[in-house]
Amino acid sequence: MAVNQNNDSNNKIKMLGKITEILQGGQFKVKLENDVIVTAHVSGKMRVYKINILPGDTVEVELSPYDLTRGRITYRQR
Repeated sequence: MAVNQNNDSNNKIKMLGKITEILQGGQFKVKLENDVIVTAHVSGKMRVYKINILPGDTVEVELSPYDLTRGRITYRQR
């Protein structure tokens, strides 16, 4: 009997935003396109490859539909 597991990556909301502030512990304040400010952390791959994020950078943020105030930074625009 196979168990059907939901894949959480399908439920993510992806948005573009701009870094406004760097917080302690690898957290960032990000102002999204719709002028909502969320707290986001850097994804594991970005941490492994030591991608630098500075205030003013445009980033792609994944938000969970369950908590729209927190997110994960997955990509930094050039």
